Amino acid sequence: KNEKMEVHHLKQAAIGGHPFARHDLSVKEAANGKYERATRHAIIASSLGYVKSMEMLKANYARWYVSKEDFATALRAHQAAIDATKSPQREAAKSV
Repeated sequence: KNEKMEVHHLKQAAIGGHPFARHDLSVKEAANGKYERATRHAIIASSLGYVKSMEMLKANYARWYVSKEDFATALRAHQAAIDATKSPQREAAKSV
């Protein structure tokens, strides 16, 4: 029962845009043998800027579990998310 509630709450958080929840759903789907769904969750999480999902996709691409097109799309979306968080104010704050 706790597993069902955990998945339910992860889905709710993922719908709300929480990248860690999306990544965790990806891990759970892969553990259940649902690799396509796991890949989709990982792509969405990486497009939200979550680095661990991008690393997971990179590892799975090296093992031929993720297509070249899916990996390229995820990489572009991930980079766009990272770039969107950059600003001169943040860069100045990092250097202090």
